[in-house]
Amino acid sequence: MPTLQRANEDAVVRISTEGQDVEALLGKEWLLTNERGSYAASTIIGCNTSGYHGLLVGSLNPPVHRVMALANCLEMVIAGARVFRLSTFEFSDRLAPSGYTALREFRRSTGAHFLYRVGPLWLEKSVYLARDNDTVFVEYAFDEVTEPAEFVVRPFVGLRDFHMLQRSYAALVADRVDAGVLVRHDVPGSCELLFDCPTMRFESDPQWWFNFTYRVNGARQQDASEDLWTPGFFKGRIEETGRIVFWARLGQRHRSRAVSPDQLDTVKSDLQAHRDELLEKANAQGSIDRCLSLAAAQFVVRRAGANAEQSTILAGFPWFADWGRDAFIALPGLLLATGRHEEAKSVLCTFAGVIDDGMIPNRFDERSGTAYFNSVDASLWFIHAAFQYLSATADEGTLMRELLAAIRWIIDSYQNGTRFGIRADVDGLVMAGDRETQLTWMDAKCDGMAFTPRWGKAVEVNALWHHALCLMTEFCQKRYPSDAVQYGRMAERVGRSFRKVFWNETRGYLNDTVMPDGSADASLRPNQIFAVSLPHGPSLSRQQQRAIVDVVEKELLTPYGLRTLNPHAESYRGRYEGPLRQRDEAYHQGTVWPYLIGAFVEAYLKVHDFSPKSKTRAARWIEPLTQHLVEDGCLGSISEIFDGDAPHTARGCHAQAWSVGEVLRALHLTRNGHS
Repeated sequence: MPTLQRANEDAVVRISTEGQDVEALLGKEWLLTNERGSYAASTIIGCNTSGYHGLLVGSLNPPVHRVMALANCLEMVIAGARVFRLSTFEFSDRLAPSGYTALREFRRSTGAHFLYRVGPLWLEKSVYLARDNDTVFVEYAFDEVTEPAEFVVRPFVGLRDFHMLQRSYAALVADRVDAGVLVRHDVPGSCELLFDCPTMRFESDPQWWFNFTYRVNGARQQDASEDLWTPGFFKGRIEETGRIVFWARLGQRHRSRAVSPDQLDTVKSDLQAHRDELLEKANAQGSIDRCLSLAAAQFVVRRAGANAEQSTILAGFPWFADWGRDAFIALPGLLLATGRHEEAKSVLCTFAGVIDDGMIPNRFDERSGTAYFNSVDASLWFIHAAFQYLSATADEGTLMRELLAAIRWIIDSYQNGTRFGIRADVDGLVMAGDRETQLTWMDAKCDGMAFTPRWGKAVEVNALWHHALCLMTEFCQKRYPSDAVQYGRMAERVGRSFRKVFWNETRGYLNDTVMPDGSADASLRPNQIFAVSLPHGPSLSRQQQRAIVDVVEKELLTPYGLRTLNPHAESYRGRYEGPLRQRDEAYHQGTVWPYLIGAFVEAYLKVHDFSPKSKTRAARWIEPLTQHLVEDGCLGSISEIFDGDAPHTARGCHAQAWSVGEVLRALHLTRNGHS
C-alpha cells in the first residue's frame, strides 16, 4: 500500500471497495458538513445518486437557502495512449465512466478519502469542507509514480436551489478572473461559484452534459434527470510524488479572492483540532462512542440572530432545516452527552428568543426566516431540554435569566389557551387541534388528508405536560413556594386524569389519542412509551408500566427502533416507498423510527431498576443501529427511518439528528444508568 494512506485510527469509517458489488457500493454514502449548514455528500464511489448530492452545497443565509453549487468533477489520468478515469456518473442506461473499478478503499475522517490504483501510480482523492465558509477543497495526492502522466479535472456546475434540478436552458456563464474561474447565472444578483486549480492550466471548453440520472429521486418518483454545465477543464503533468489541489467557493464576486493550495493545510489542521476538541469534551470511550460523538457534531450549526450568531440544530441532512421538536429531543444526546454545554445553552436561548403566544417554533422558513408554530409538543420538549441542561450543568443562572420566563409562558398558555386550539380541558389534560391540523410528531399530510389524525388529547403530549408541571413544582419549591403549590396541584390533577383517560384496561396498555367527544383511538403505537421513560411519569402503577414496556417490546421493537404502528393493524404500511402520497401514508403507519430507541431503552431500564442484566439486554438492542452507523447508509451517521417490514431498509434523510442523539443517549444509559 502507498505511504499516502493515513493512520488507521484516524478513520471514523474504513471500507474496502475492491471486489464489492457496485450496487451495494452505490447504497453507501458519505457526508461532510460545516457550521453554516452547508455540506458535501455523495456515494462512496463518487457517483451522485440523489439531486441533493454535490461536492459543495452552500448556505446563502446560514443555515438555510442552500444552493447546490458544484455537483461533481470528471477526473482522468492519461499515461501515453492509456486513459484511466476516476469518476463514475449514472445516466439513464448505464454507469459511465466506470472509475469505481479503480477504487480500492474509502475512508471517512476529517474528510472523505478515496484510494485509487490507476496505471502507473496510486492516487488518493480527499474532499475537505471548510468549517466557517463555503469552500470545498479536493486534494489529489500521487504516490509511487512510475512514469509521467497527465491529469485532467473537469468541474460540473449546478448553481441551483438544492431542492430543484438543473436544465440546459439555464443561462450560465464563466469568466476568467485573477482569483480563478467565476461562474454565475447571466442575471443581476446571481450567486457565484469561484474555483481554481492553481498548479494546472485551465482550458476553456464550455459544454452541457445531459441526463445525469439520480436513482434515489427515481425511486421516490420525483424528477430524476439533470443537465450540468462545465466551463472547461484543468490539465497538468504528474512526474513524481506530490499533490494537486482544486478548490471551489460559493459567494459573491466582490468577496471572492484567490485561495492558495497552502490554505488547505490550515483547513485540515483546523478540522483535526476541532475533531480532537469534540472528542475530548465528549470523553468518548471506544470507536462507536467516538463515531457517534462526531456524528452528533454534524447537526450543530450557527443561525444568525438579531445581535449575534447562535447555535441551532439541523433536524437532518440533506434536506431538513432546524425544527424545534427535533432539536429538543436530540439536544440531550447531541450536546449534553457530548459535553457541549455552551452550544446547548445557545440552542435553548435561540428558540426561547422567538417564543410567541407561549409557543416555541416548530420550524423556520428556509427563505424568509419566518417562524411556524404548528406543533403542540415542541414547547413541552423545550421545557424538558431546559431542565436536562440544568441537571447536566447546574447553570441555574441561565435558566433563571434566559429560560424561566419562556417556560412560565408556555405553561400559562397551555393551561389557558393558545393558537391551534391548544388548551387544558376541564380535567387538566391538554387538548389540541381539529380535523384539519396535525400538531403532534406524527404529522404526515398530503392533499389535505392527515394520515395519522391525532387531534384531541395525545398520550405523549399529556405525559410531557405532566412532566413539565412536575419539573416546575420541584424547581419552585425553594424559590417560589406559592408557585410550587400551584404547579403541584396542576400536576396531581393531570396525573389522576391521565390514568383515568388513557389507561385501557381491556387492552392492557395506553390509548394513543382521546378525541374531544371522549372516544379513544386504541391503536398500538409507540407514543405511550414516553409515559414511562420521562423522569416524571404520570403515576402509573408498576404493573401498568411493565405492561406498556412489554407490549411495545413484543409488537413494535425492531433491530432499528420502534415501529409506529402494530403490524397487525389494518392501516399498517410496512414499506416506505413510491410517490409522495404513498410515502406519507406509510410515514407513521408502521415505519420504524430509530430515535424512539432512546425512550424505549430508558423505559425498559427503569422498570427493571437499571439492573446489570437489563443493561446488557438493552445494549444488544442498540447494536444493529451502531452497526448501521459504520457499515450502511450514510457512513458515520444514522438514517431518519427504516421500513417496518424486514429487512428494514433505511429510508428518508440519510443522517438524522434525533436518531444519532437518542442512540448516543441510550448507549450512555446502558453503561451509566443516566444519559
